[in-house]
Amino acid sequence: MERENNKGKKQKFPKKKPSFNKKKSEKEDIAKKISDWKEPLRLNKFISNAGICSRRDADDLIKAGEISVNGKIVRELGIKVSPKDDIRYKGKKISREQQVYILLNKPKDVVTTVRDKHADRTVIDIVKNACPERVYPVGRLDKNTTGVLLLTNDGELTKQLTHPSYNKKKIYHVHLNKDLIKGDMLKIIEGLKLDDDFIQADAISYVDEKDKTQIGIEIHSGQNRIVRRIFESLGYKIKKLDRVYFAGLTKKNVPRGKWRFLTPQEISILKRKSFK
Repeated sequence: MERENNKGKKQKFPKKKPSFNKKKSEKEDIAKKISDWKEPLRLNKFISNAGICSRRDADDLIKAGEISVNGKIVRELGIKVSPKDDIRYKGKKISREQQVYILLNKPKDVVTTVRDKHADRTVIDIVKNACPERVYPVGRLDKNTTGVLLLTNDGELTKQLTHPSYNKKKIYHVHLNKDLIKGDMLKIIEGLKLDDDFIQADAISYVDEKDKTQIGIEIHSGQNRIVRRIFESLGYKIKKLDRVYFAGLTKKNVPRGKWRFLTPQEISILKRKSFK
């Protein structure tokens, strides 16, 4: 299946992405516990490992006097703590958590948030029995958008993947209410002005040449509802929207509404950002 890219060349749009090892094993083998620490650890790293926030944000908490160590407010950056220290954030004791990484194939009609009193179901409800640690969705998918969603308590990784400078590809499978004409496909690849932003897809193609309502689109922009906005600006309505690739992860072998822990290999790839 061919696609257009923004350099005007024909490329192949992959029907499937490389699969990851789905071998079932104990949770300890997939989301390994952080080994017992014996040497002093920088305070900002401790706070990040506790799932509070990224290291950079932890520095801000320290400077703002939000962190205490053994009953004393600490404002000095770079100090180190040990297992015997009593470390608190806003008076509440924090501990060095196991870092957990979960891939969810998000179903329709589920809200991507931790709590929503107006929603019947959230993504947290689906994974609530996965682990004792509190995990949070990385970014958002609309209520009606399905597909790959990462949940974790790794605050530093979350900050990296949701930062505006994050420049990694995302791939969506789009079902439209009518055929996408070639002229509009060309407009999408050449770029559109949406509000005050210029948005350009990296690649686009028909998923099936016999069904021009099904589109594959690759894009780097992380703007809110960007795929829907692109097609709506050209007079199309999206009937279904499925994210099939994010942060090097796919939903292969994960049925809709199901989840799994990332493998150590996938976690390593995420942390090294060695994916496209």
